This record gives sequence, structure tokens and C-alpha cells, in this order.
Amino acid sequence: MPHDEILIIDGYNVINAWPELIKLKEKNFEHARLKLLQIISNYSGYKGIKVIVVFDAHLVKGGVERREYCGKVEVIYSGEGVPADLVIEKLVSTFCINCRVFVATSDKTEQEMIWGKGAYRISSRELLAEVEETVENNRNFFKENQYRPYRLDSHLTDEVKVILEKWRRGK
Repeated sequence: MPHDEILIIDGYNVINAWPELIKLKEKNFEHARLKLLQIISNYSGYKGIKVIVVFDAHLVKGGVERREYCGKVEVIYSGEGVPADLVIEKLVSTFCINCRVFVATSDKTEQEMIWGKGAYRISSRELLAEVEETVENNRNFFKENQYRPYRLDSHLTDEVKVILEKWRRGK
């Protein structure tokens, strides 16, 4: 199923830019990574977009590229000697043909590369603001609709209700 929009995230770049994740990584880097994936998985569900998070593992001795899923979010760990930027560059080249691709990174060199390939960039802090706004909008939506009765007439305009009432009374 093709997606109209794809968001590719430079995972460690975002972890090092979001205050909550910076604090968490100081205690446990793995927890920061998992928290990011949890947040992004929820965001992806709210927005209905494909999200890929790329983590840099190029300094891991003997590391091989691996892919896994966290919910519907695809997670890619680059292999030894392969920086996340290179993986992101390949992904952008692959997806830019069929849809709009956004890359979340604050790395200036990476931003210039993705612009050159036709993708859009969003900084790590802009992504945080977008995620927070989306979560808040969804929270408000569900709060407002939580106690609303789910009856047929709750979805009708007042004009339609008046017409139906006249029919019911035979007028």
C-alpha cells in the first residue's frame, strides 16, 4: 500500500535534541531509544503516516544492518561502518519518486543532502513540537467526544432534524 507521506527519523539526532530523552539517555540509553519509538509509534498512528526510524550503529564492531518493527514503525539499525546518514540517503532516493518524504534531523549536512534529493526536512525540535501538538489535539478530540451519545440524530444537522420531525408528525 503506497503512502502519501513518509517520515524518516535520524533516531540518535532526535534523542540528543528532545529534553525528556536527553535526561533518559543519561540514565539508560536503551530506555531513551524505546521511549522515542513509543512516542513515534503513537504519533504515526495518530497521523496515519509511514514512519522509519534509523539508528546509527556504524561504530558497533561486527554490527550488521537489521530491521524490525515497533508497532507500525519500521526501525533500521545501520551496520558497522555505515552511518545512519547513508541509510537515510538511500531511503530518500527510494521513496521520493512516489510520495512526499520528510526527514527529521538537525544535522546541517544531512539536511542539505535530503533537500538535494527532493525530500523535506524537519528539525528535531520542530518534530517534537509537531508530536506534542498532535497528541494534544487527539487528547482534546477524545475528551470532547468521550461522553457524547452515539445516536443517529447526533450526526444530523438541525435542518435535517426539523424535516424528519415534520415527516414523523405527518405534516
